[in-house]
Amino acid sequence: MESFKRGDRVVWNFRGHEVEGTVRRKLTARTEIDGRAVAATREDPRYVVRSARSGKEAIRRAESLRPRAS
Repeated sequence: MESFKRGDRVVWNFRGHEVEGTVRRKLTARTEIDGRAVAATREDPRYVVRSARSGKEAIRRAESLRPRAS
């Protein structure tokens, strides 16, 4: 599994479309974001990513993210 850090450019799939964005934060503990519990752990971290197109943030697992091809 790949590990990402703040500022990394990544790509993920959402509803059949490829979304490009930036890693904002790595979550390694259970956290509440916008009223939702995020079950992150050190062994299974979650990433807060911001879409380059819409500016909206989402929570994604490492397996769903890919480094952006240059």
